[in-house]
Amino acid sequence: MTEFYSNKIFLAPMAGVTDLAFRTLCKEHGADLVVSEMVSSRGLHYKDKKTNELLKSNDIEAPLIVQLFGNEPEIMAEAAKILEDMGVKYLDINMGCPAPKIVKNGDGCSLMRNETLAGKISESVVKAVKIPVSVKFRAGWDSDSINAVSFAKTMENAGVSCVTVHGRTKDQFYSGNADYDIIKQVRDAVKIPVIANGDVIDGKTAIEILEKTGCNSLMVGRGSLGNPFVFGQIKAAFEGNVIVNVSSEQKRKALLRHIELMEEYKPEHIGVPEMRKHFAWYLKGIPHSGKYKLEAFAAKTYIEMKKIAIKIF
Repeated sequence: MTEFYSNKIFLAPMAGVTDLAFRTLCKEHGADLVVSEMVSSRGLHYKDKKTNELLKSNDIEAPLIVQLFGNEPEIMAEAAKILEDMGVKYLDINMGCPAPKIVKNGDGCSLMRNETLAGKISESVVKAVKIPVSVKFRAGWDSDSINAVSFAKTMENAGVSCVTVHGRTKDQFYSGNADYDIIKQVRDAVKIPVIANGDVIDGKTAIEILEKTGCNSLMVGRGSLGNPFVFGQIKAAFEGNVIVNVSSEQKRKALLRHIELMEEYKPEHIGVPEMRKHFAWYLKGIPHSGKYKLEAFAAKTYIEMKKIAIKIF
C-alpha cells in the first residue's frame, strides 16, 4: 500500500476543525486525502454516541482516513477492528497531539516518552486489522528529547505502513518553526513512506518542505484554516503554474459552500456556533474584519451567516 501514501497532499487531522463539512470542502478544493478528527478508542469501546458522530462520511471525501487515539494496546486493537468492520479502509494512530487534556491522560504525544508502549500499541493495531495503519507523531516531547528517528524505527518494526512527522516538539505546540531536518532524518532512517508536516501554508512552502526533507507527500494543517484554496495552490506550484491570488468572489463561494455543508450535516444549534471560528479564519486580511466577526459571532441561524458572508465579499 505504499502507493496510497505517495505523492499526495493530505489534510491534517485537527480536533474541532476537520469535521465532515470541512473535509468535504478541502477535498473539493484539491486535497488528495483527508483525515478525520481524533476518534477515541475508549469511546468506541464504550459505544459512545458522540464518538460515532465523528465517523460520518460521504462519497466525496472517500477514502477517509480515520485517526484513532488511546494508550491501551488491547482497547486500541479492539477499536481498530470495530472501525474496520464499519468499512473504514485506512487507519492512523495519533501519537503527536500536544493538547494538555490529551497528554495528561497518557495519549497523543505523551506516548513519545514511552516508545515501548507506543510500539506495543501500533503492533496490536496492525495485527488486529487487515487495513493499512499509519502513525502521526512529532519531533519529540521537548528539545532535550528529540527522538523522532528512533520512534519512527519502532513504528516501522511494529508493522505500520507509513508515518507522518510534524517537525515540532510537544513543548513547542505550534510556536516557532517546524524543523525540517528532523523530518529528513526520519525519511533517511526508514523504508516506509514518510509524510512531512508543519508550516505548509502555500505552494512555496510546500515545495520547500519536500526539497528539504526528501519526502514526496505532505500534510497541511493550520494553513488550510479559512483557506481551502491552499490545496489547489500547492498543486499549481508543483506543476510550475503561476499562482493567482484568491479573489473575493472565490472566498464568498467557499464560505457559502462551507456554511451549506455545515447546514447539511449538523443541526443549527451545533453547527452555527462551530461555524463561527471558521468565519473568523475566512475574514483574515479582510478590511473591517473585526466588525464582521462580531456580526458572525452574534448570528444564530445559517441564513444569518449566509447573509453576512454575501455582504462581506
